[in-house]
Amino acid sequence: MTEDMMSFYSGDKPGGTPGLLPQPYYWWEAGALMGALIDYWYYTGDTRWNALATEGLLFQTGPNNDYMPPNQTVTEGNDDQGFWGMAVMTAAEYNFDNPPPGKPQWLSLAQAVFNTQAARWDAEDCGGGLRWQIFTWNNGYDYKNSISQACFFNLAARLALYTGNHSYADWADKAWDWMVATNLINPEYYYIYDGTHINNCSEITPYQWTYNAGAFLLGAAALYNYTTGPVQSVWRDRVDGLLNGTSVFFTGPNKDIMTEVACEPVDLCDLDQQSFKAYLSRWMAATTKWAPWTYDRIKPLLQSSAQAAAGTCRGGANGRMCGLKWNQGPKWDGSTGVGQQMAAMEVVLGNMIGQRHGPVTDRKGGTSKGDPGAGGQDMGRNDPLQRAGAWPPVSQGGRAGAWILMLLTVLGVVGGCVFVLVDEGDGMEEQIEGVGDVVTVAGGMGRRSDGNKLRKESPNILGAMVAAGSLEKERGGAVNRSDSDRTLRGDEDGMGVGEVKRGAEHVDKPVGEPPIIKVPHPRNRKPLRTTLLAKQHQRQWSKSRRNYWGDNDGSGETVVGDLVKDKNVDNNNRVEAVSAPPPKKRRQSDPGSDSNKDKVTLPRKGPSRKGVRWNDTVEGSLRLDAQQTYSAYWESECY
Repeated sequence: MTEDMMSFYSGDKPGGTPGLLPQPYYWWEAGALMGALIDYWYYTGDTRWNALATEGLLFQTGPNNDYMPPNQTVTEGNDDQGFWGMAVMTAAEYNFDNPPPGKPQWLSLAQAVFNTQAARWDAEDCGGGLRWQIFTWNNGYDYKNSISQACFFNLAARLALYTGNHSYADWADKAWDWMVATNLINPEYYYIYDGTHINNCSEITPYQWTYNAGAFLLGAAALYNYTTGPVQSVWRDRVDGLLNGTSVFFTGPNKDIMTEVACEPVDLCDLDQQSFKAYLSRWMAATTKWAPWTYDRIKPLLQSSAQAAAGTCRGGANGRMCGLKWNQGPKWDGSTGVGQQMAAMEVVLGNMIGQRHGPVTDRKGGTSKGDPGAGGQDMGRNDPLQRAGAWPPVSQGGRAGAWILMLLTVLGVVGGCVFVLVDEGDGMEEQIEGVGDVVTVAGGMGRRSDGNKLRKESPNILGAMVAAGSLEKERGGAVNRSDSDRTLRGDEDGMGVGEVKRGAEHVDKPVGEPPIIKVPHPRNRKPLRTTLLAKQHQRQWSKSRRNYWGDNDGSGETVVGDLVKDKNVDNNNRVEAVSAPPPKKRRQSDPGSDSNKDKVTLPRKGPSRKGVRWNDTVEGSLRLDAQQTYSAYWESECY
């Protein structure tokens, strides 16, 4: 499984970049892959991939050693950075081979990620939490999603346990309390929902994903292990509650096979979502070391899921590639990829947790060196292409000096032009006219001395200076990207600027606004709308959950599987299904379903991890279940 997973990796091959997966995979998943290689070594003792993992983890740290490399930060979100931070935290906890002297160490890298994220805590909107995006122009900056909070909480809790520094635990408490206060964690059932927009913090996006549950579960187990007395009892209850909440992700006849319920039943798991089960598997297994009483509940779930996952590993050219759907019986579902291989590998490895030692701390066996101030140069940074520290804040005196220098430069340029262009043999009148020509040229327009109409002079000296400045400004400018179709890949040519994917069409914007990259069909599609719970939910499309809603046939139409109304719901008070005009082209996941049943369309803006999983117990909810009979079809159309 591991070898087949690494067959997708090209960072160690000629022309590859260490720590990056090739297109169409995204940067955050490469960080998750590095964490999977550490897990592989931890469970098996095989060092085959250790050097590759070390190289990848160190190559992507960025100039300030906090996982904000210039070729990724244009589109980097807090969750993306968080996955790299959790990978190096695992390296410290498992005593993975330390980097060479002079290189950043695992613990200090994890601390740097935490420090930069703690500085982004936003108390002004929704009373706290991290925004999904780091930079203001990215779609999703107005969205606070659970996975960003989960990564931050997870990292803070584990740093508290590893270092013994209670400040980290305080931050973890703050993140947890905020999640509960905003109802992103259901305090009764411990379901974790996707996120909320800052323009209406009371409206949540109630989709559930495996990796949200796993990240909070492991963080809660770390805090249980860190605390004592009554506080420890509180965290024990939370661990139990979160573990109970994961039951929604286990299906099959015995409800014991892990399933990505928001997308698997309707065949709509995108490239990123195909890997999510890897993280729940990873973190459930690790939880048993810090919360030992959970072992008897977790081990059977991992065992049955591993058996089911292994049963799908019979596809591809080599006849052993793993599929996505583990609950469909021992057969391959036709899908392959990094996510499928990583998920199968992690759930199989997790069954060996009982034979492995527990994580270390800096007081009990840990050897990784830390730096509590790591990442300080990037705190508050708001320019993705600027290397923090290279552009310190400008004082008033500095601004005044800059204006004086600019004025002297302009006067010097104009004076030089006068000296070069004015003929010393001319009379006084001709010389004055020559000076007039120079002045108009410097302004961007030249005037003939014979009194003819103004004409443009190109090139001209100051015009060239202005153009050069504009080019540099545009070069470092932001690109407004669609979060469902990330248009920037990393700095493939080493120029320090993210590159627009081929086929993108540039759309001019007024001066002062960042350019927009409009991506052609099929990835460029109009967000969908719906009326659910008698309200219009305006939700942001997911950054790395692009192309979720299908269009598998390239037609421009999108197909989502059946929606099922909960049979126990009083529908008169719950859901108003709106009738929509027939779409241009229609497909239904269930050919036998009635096409005249109630129709709904998706929200105009979707969640950060797209999909549909309505909590069965939540008031006014819809539940996704491809096995039921009440269906509705979904529609979309391209821009």
